[in-house]
Amino acid sequence: MKALHRIIAQARAVPKNIVLCEGGDVRVLQAAARAASDGLAHITIVGKPAAILALAREQALDLDAVRLVDPETSDESEHYAQQLFVLRQAKGMTVEQARIAVQDPLCYANLMVRLGDADGCVAGAVHTTADVVRSAIQIIGVDPAFKLVSSFFLMMLCEPFHSLKGGFIFSDCALVVDPKAEELADIAMAAADSAQALLMEEPRVAMLSFSTSGSAHHAAVDKVHAATDRVKAQRPLLAIDGDVQLDAAIVAEISQRKVKDSVVNGRANVLVFPNLDAGNIGYKLAERMGGAVAIGPLLQGLKKPANDLSRGCCADDVYNVIAVTSVQAQGGR
Repeated sequence: MKALHRIIAQARAVPKNIVLCEGGDVRVLQAAARAASDGLAHITIVGKPAAILALAREQALDLDAVRLVDPETSDESEHYAQQLFVLRQAKGMTVEQARIAVQDPLCYANLMVRLGDADGCVAGAVHTTADVVRSAIQIIGVDPAFKLVSSFFLMMLCEPFHSLKGGFIFSDCALVVDPKAEELADIAMAAADSAQALLMEEPRVAMLSFSTSGSAHHAAVDKVHAATDRVKAQRPLLAIDGDVQLDAAIVAEISQRKVKDSVVNGRANVLVFPNLDAGNIGYKLAERMGGAVAIGPLLQGLKKPANDLSRGCCADDVYNVIAVTSVQAQGGR
């Protein structure tokens, strides 16, 4: 799994401060202990230290290299509450409500990221995706280069039986249900940035459709074509094809037959789906029938990194997302 190995090596090369907020979950503690021991990142866990350490002892986990922060006793809690009040007072939040809110480990962890006391946050083993994304958007905020937060999966095809090998970005597969052309363009540009940071190679973007080069006429195709034109205008040096069917996006011979003046040439490493139906089905087909390893959903378009986990994740999944978050933080997004 060379692409993932490169990400882990890059994370270790410049370890970042990653905060976790679900210390009552064994999987999170296992990943935290391993990440700290391996030098993958400097790990902070927000929660009740006594309960976290008791669970660690029960599981024979060494958390000596992990920093534990209790929002109830932290010297930073009042400062964080005041900052949260300033941030959310226009939405009706009072100072007292802010003081209560920062006692929540997810809120506290995202404030650490916003205020520069951590470089990235990982949550979702316990919290729902809706809670993780809402907190990240409200506290960390959307990168001004984009207009929305979207998601992607890092897909690994590295087994001997894979005829197509390497790492791929699939986006958006978890958040934006039916993006307009402008939103789809934002997703594509964010996904290209994710590929640059995580695959460590030039992004080659395919704007997927049931049509290739206008072979079908439909409003859904028009949307993809308009989004592609928007990306080309804003990122003229980015290799991007659209509208394009999946086979023409990833098979060079088919691309040569179907795509006039292609710049991707059937070698896409970023697949941008036209809506959430297609994206969710696409990544699960690749994972369940194609044997790909899916890491995510990961978030893109935030001012600073914050990533979601599946509540069905294992400790290895948490570890891998810590690595991804650290590499994202190295790139400043």
